[in-house]
Amino acid sequence: MSGTTPTSDWDELVTSALLGTDRRTPPAGVAPGPDAPAALLDAAAVHTVRRRAGLRPAAARPRPEPAPPDERRELPEPARRRLAVLLADRAAPAGSGGRRGTAPDLTELLPQWLAAANDRGYRAPASALPALLDAARARTDLRPPALRFAGPRGIWLAGLNAEWKFALRGTAAGTALPAPEDREAVRRLWEEGLFAERVALLGSIRAHDPAAAAELLAETWAAERAEDRLMFLDSLRTGLSDADEPFLDRALSDRSRNVRATAAELLSALPGSALAGRMAARAAGCVSLDRTAAVATIAVETPHECDAGMERDGVVPTAPSGRGERSWWLGQLVEATPLATWPGRLGGRTPEEIVALPVADDWGDELHAAWCRAAVRQHDPEWARALLGAPSQPPATGPGTSSLAERAKLLATLRTEVRAEWVAGFISAHGLSEAFQLLGVCAVPWAEPLGRAVVDALDIARDAGSYPWSFSGVMGLAERCLDPAEASRLELLTATPDEAEGASPGAGSYWSEAFQRLVSTLRLRAEMHAELSS
Repeated sequence: MSGTTPTSDWDELVTSALLGTDRRTPPAGVAPGPDAPAALLDAAAVHTVRRRAGLRPAAARPRPEPAPPDERRELPEPARRRLAVLLADRAAPAGSGGRRGTAPDLTELLPQWLAAANDRGYRAPASALPALLDAARARTDLRPPALRFAGPRGIWLAGLNAEWKFALRGTAAGTALPAPEDREAVRRLWEEGLFAERVALLGSIRAHDPAAAAELLAETWAAERAEDRLMFLDSLRTGLSDADEPFLDRALSDRSRNVRATAAELLSALPGSALAGRMAARAAGCVSLDRTAAVATIAVETPHECDAGMERDGVVPTAPSGRGERSWWLGQLVEATPLATWPGRLGGRTPEEIVALPVADDWGDELHAAWCRAAVRQHDPEWARALLGAPSQPPATGPGTSSLAERAKLLATLRTEVRAEWVAGFISAHGLSEAFQLLGVCAVPWAEPLGRAVVDALDIARDAGSYPWSFSGVMGLAERCLDPAEASRLELLTATPDEAEGASPGAGSYWSEAFQRLVSTLRLRAEMHAELSS
């Protein structure tokens, strides 16, 4: 085409520019000498214009389908402005860590804002969708609430930009699911939809007709990939019921070990299942009441082998390194046994009384740890409360487990108010140093007794001149979780205290800034909720 630049000429210009005119003779048309660099750039500019002028226009792409409707209500104008500010600040580093200053950390308020907007049924403004998707791309923790808020229009927009493709595979937020009665539409989406859409569809059908959902899943089960079968099984945790037993029992023979293990775990969470009954019979042969002892004592006889039946029911035969095989098998049997088995097996005692019984031959830790896992798996609050013990007890001498991670799981099975009360008592007795994991499972905003316990512990640490940066994680949690109504009560703590003897240098000013930031964040959260309620 006339007006285009031969590739060789262009390559010569690029090579000369990279090496420099003092090391390479300039190409034809560029005179050597002191003015050669400028002449080279001029020639490159001319060639660039020629190259661009010689390009043929690309064929126009088809116009995309219009965005689907979103019938949710519009945001109030003050909330729309607040969202714009929060999204504009998303580039700031997340986490309150040991930051200084009194300004709230807006990056940590965006998840709360999204949760509140979703709870109220608002739809995202169209103009905010690009920034919202960018924020969700940068932070995986934002994706579920952000995509739910973005709705069907956000999913539509994500399909037009490869950088937002995570939205197409990561969630079915905003996808209009067919009515369970519309069998043709259900089957079409089940066979052709994205995996996330299929998971959402399965949940929708299960809520309407569990048997129909199991039938739908069974139809394509053999053709699904192992990782998809595993995720489908995992989705059954929500709304798990006895109606799922036949399907789960068939999954015990799946060709994937992980699928088999998950099916066994879910069946053991159904106390009336045949698998749970088999596990109870096995465990009952291992754990009994020793009536010959002077004091009622639990006797333990570990399994002598892991037979084929145990393996089919989910018992892993090979113990981890450093763990005895027989204790490993025992733990799995007890973990999968319905907790209702034990009162009748151990003299009609309550869970609290059972946990308090001595266990012979130092098997107490193993037995209690298995009961802890069982309480979490079976969502049994009575056993969880018994295994937690009194919050004032030192963690190392608790009746169930000294692991804070395990305690956090047990707490998650309790009602929100009981959970908050127990953690408040733990903080009052032991301070904040070991409470961080426990605070993470408490409902937001924190109930008044828990919030007061946290603030009182922070105040004690401040007055003692404690190293302030070690409490920055709890302070960050308080900013996000304290009830905004606590702001006025915290005003007294914003003053700079006199530094105690032996206190960390500058600790007083740090504590003052931290409490000022806490107060300003709580007030900002209150404003956010008011804007969303207007």
